[in-house]
Amino acid sequence: MNQKSQRRRSATRGLLLLLIAGLLSVLGVGGLASPAFAAECTPDASTGCVQGVIKLSSGDPAAGLAVSLDGASESQQTETDANGQWAFSVTEAGTYTVAVDEASLPEGEFLRSAAARDVDVQLNNQASALFPLTDDPDAVQAPAADDDAQQAESSQSSASSFSWSRFWQQFVSGIRMGLLISLASLGLSLVFGTTGLSNFAQGEMVTMGGLLAALFAGLTGNLWLAGLLAVLASAGFGWAQDKVLWKPLRKRRLSLMQLMIVSIGLSITLQYAFQFFFGSGVVRIDRSTAETITIAGVTLTVQSYIAMGVSLLAIIAVGLGLMYTRFGRATRAISDNPALARASGIDVDRVINIVWIVSGGLAGLAGVFFGLVFNGLNWFTGGTMLLMFFAAVTLGGLGTAFGAFVGSMIIGMMVELTNIWLPGDLKYATALLLLILILLVRPQGIFGRKERIG
Repeated sequence: MNQKSQRRRSATRGLLLLLIAGLLSVLGVGGLASPAFAAECTPDASTGCVQGVIKLSSGDPAAGLAVSLDGASESQQTETDANGQWAFSVTEAGTYTVAVDEASLPEGEFLRSAAARDVDVQLNNQASALFPLTDDPDAVQAPAADDDAQQAESSQSSASSFSWSRFWQQFVSGIRMGLLISLASLGLSLVFGTTGLSNFAQGEMVTMGGLLAALFAGLTGNLWLAGLLAVLASAGFGWAQDKVLWKPLRKRRLSLMQLMIVSIGLSITLQYAFQFFFGSGVVRIDRSTAETITIAGVTLTVQSYIAMGVSLLAIIAVGLGLMYTRFGRATRAISDNPALARASGIDVDRVINIVWIVSGGLAGLAGVFFGLVFNGLNWFTGGTMLLMFFAAVTLGGLGTAFGAFVGSMIIGMMVELTNIWLPGDLKYATALLLLILILLVRPQGIFGRKERIG
């Protein structure tokens, strides 16, 4: 067994352990508790919490909706975050009225029932209010007298109301999610293929792209220009990373485990930097109300269609570049055997530096589109998606760019389609469960070769 095979095998084992840990974490957190709410409001002896999640008729989070709370001596307003979640904390038990401002709903979305609900709140406890949305004006119902019955019906709707029209909607949403995951996964796979490094800071590179786009949008007032500047800045950050950090560490011949730990440290450092400069709340790139378009029975925002088109073009460009350009052939040669590639006259360090630039640019583009499609992102958006990136790369085959694309599409489809039958909090867990099952049968991934893992 050669050194490269050992490296692949160690990386595979490490990623499998990470994915299993992530699955257990998602199941434990998503299935038994409400961690996001805990971050916003934690009930104690002097505090009660009112919270909920609002989703669009497509099943995507409804971000940026105005929600208000009135009752006792308190009056508060907030907005749903990138995950469609909202929360209030109160210091007095009693009955409160929670209302959604219908003017803040995206075009084509309607409240299925009442826009306001009364909830009883106790200190050291949590209460919730549900506001299901629909894109069918005829499905809007008059407020029922029995709110409890309506809330119970609403809470089950996401997991039981199957229809072929909804399946088609979720199918297209899965394609959209898969394309966005592909952007970040391609960069992750290219870096791993040429350096052997599993870059745990890839999620933060995605976050950086979205946050920079929001910053540039505020400075220039032009979304296209802001997105372009964010992608260029992210690519520049990839170049700087390699020049300042990774290349010197490679020269010192650090082990892959040491490099992996450095990437974890970089990830944590960037997260704190994001919180320091952008705060812990949701940052929106486009503050206007998103317009929706219905094509072939599928309703998505304009940003979603643009994101899908541009992502597909970027992925095709990377694929053609790897197949038909001198840089692509050099990249594949380094991925197969770095020592032989260097002996053949290939400037390995230069190719790796370009790979970091491409990886940074793709991650930045993914961040821009995540921020636009989900109407906002925060300091931990990339960290949340990191497990999906690793899952896609591992499922497709470590170090194979085309495998990363196929793996991303499978993960994206699984995440969105299982949302029809299962609660939204469990949709990521089902994708990871599928990944583990496939790897038990084919450990090298779909496009991986057996010699890659020993």
